Amino acid sequence: MKSIVIRQPNALVIEERDIPQPATGEVRVKVKLAGICGSDSHIYRGHNPFAKYPRVIGHEFFGVIDAVGEGVNPARLGERVSVDPVISCGHCYPCSVGKPNVCTSLVVLGVHRDGGFSEYAAVPAHNAWRIPDSIEDKHAVMVEPFTIAANVTGQAKPTEQDVALIYGAGPMGLVTVQALKGVYRVKQVIVVDHIPERLVMAERSGADLTINNSAQSLQAVLDEKGIKPTLIVDAACHPSILQEAVNLASPAARIVLMGFSNEPSSLAQQGITGKELTLYSSRLNANKFPVVIDWMEKGLIDPDKLITHVMDYRHVTDAIERFEKDRLHCCKVLLIFAE
Repeated sequence: MKSIVIRQPNALVIEERDIPQPATGEVRVKVKLAGICGSDSHIYRGHNPFAKYPRVIGHEFFGVIDAVGEGVNPARLGERVSVDPVISCGHCYPCSVGKPNVCTSLVVLGVHRDGGFSEYAAVPAHNAWRIPDSIEDKHAVMVEPFTIAANVTGQAKPTEQDVALIYGAGPMGLVTVQALKGVYRVKQVIVVDHIPERLVMAERSGADLTINNSAQSLQAVLDEKGIKPTLIVDAACHPSILQEAVNLASPAARIVLMGFSNEPSSLAQQGITGKELTLYSSRLNANKFPVVIDWMEKGLIDPDKLITHVMDYRHVTDAIERFEKDRLHCCKVLLIFAE
């Protein structure tokens, strides 16, 4: 089989490998589609501190079960599945309190263990979630990106009365917009970004107000409109954002941090305690695949609004470079592995 392998930073090859045999408790997935995420780019460029090389990247993938290991019901053969990349131990403290996404022995497919940018992938059977016939293939591969929004909203618990501010109109910001508007019916969702084309994408995903803060003060715009956000999501992850978010937030607001920035943020404690703000952080997803599959079945979210490019996996280098460089027009890139 063909697999996309990062041998070392900036060294990507399409390599011939043996087709894996599923171990006890595993299934083998014949991969049909996979999505490119920023973390795949980071591993490719050597910017992901968790990755070890060589590595088959890819943690957003969908396909059909074509083999099962010992202990797995053979009736699952032929099942259409989307794969949760989070593999956890199930018994450490984080797992015991419903946070397998930060398991003390966490393994993420495509990061710590070979992932789904391959014609076949062997994965734990309980990580392969059945996709209903009503959900088409190109939407099924988008389940994992939307679990990021499900994890954020599951912690922050939005209500219809919220006024939400999202920093960043990249894929993670946009899935969060769709969740806030389509699922939680949040009264007002505001998106801020430096790129006009990204803000258009945000409007298409349901944003009520978009603000380009490259040439104007976000604080000034919100003050002029009398807006005090009650929920702020940082999907841009710049160190300067946290203090600004604290300044902008309404008393009793919630702030959610996404992503990994290793640069320190300067923060005055008084702004947090004076308003009694709540800070959350969100990583990956904690058992959110059935949640998102339900959203899709009910038509509450629309992956088509994010998918901008679909390419053959043999053009993966071009696909990643487009994802990295064409921020004006490119949002979500899917790779085809099998028809």
